[in-house]
Amino acid sequence: MVETLNIKKLILASASPRRKELLDQVGIEYEVIPSSVEEHIEDIDGTPAEKAEKLAYFKAKDVASKLNDCLVLGADTIVVIGNDILGKPIDLDDAKRMLIKLSGKEHKVITGVALIDTGKNAVVMSHETTSVKFRDLTNRMIDSYIASQEPMGKAGAYAIQGFGALLVEGINGCYSNVVGLPLTKLSKMVESVENLNTQN
Repeated sequence: MVETLNIKKLILASASPRRKELLDQVGIEYEVIPSSVEEHIEDIDGTPAEKAEKLAYFKAKDVASKLNDCLVLGADTIVVIGNDILGKPIDLDDAKRMLIKLSGKEHKVITGVALIDTGKNAVVMSHETTSVKFRDLTNRMIDSYIASQEPMGKAGAYAIQGFGALLVEGINGCYSNVVGLPLTKLSKMVESVENLNTQN
């Protein structure tokens, strides 16, 4: 798998430390060139999964337009509960609102992923969905977690790889997706791009 992912230079169009840690974890070589695209998922049409995919594509395209012969990876992670999409909290009060909403309930974490091969002008887009169930949270638990500052910058106001693990009762699906990048899905997408290249 690692050999497959290291065939062509990979550019991560994100400054997310979580995505960098995941790529490092499995030994994938990459360079970080953050996209300048601002995240406004509410302005994008479609289902939550389509919105996440499109935003991931916009990020990848922004970086890919300046590069030659490489793979550009864009990703966007959202939390969906009912009909509501939870992105990153704008402040601590917003984080508290999100955590109260998630308390005791199951929600979905969706990461849209886009890969652009700038050498072949090939695009592959997909997404991964993981179900996450929160335990019942007391006000004290929520206040303590918010005081850690960890919710800031995280979709849904929690980080499953950090203190936020204590809020989670269970998950069904890909763990790395909840962190911010579905690694198995990424591996399959790279293989798809390589197959497109072989066919062309």
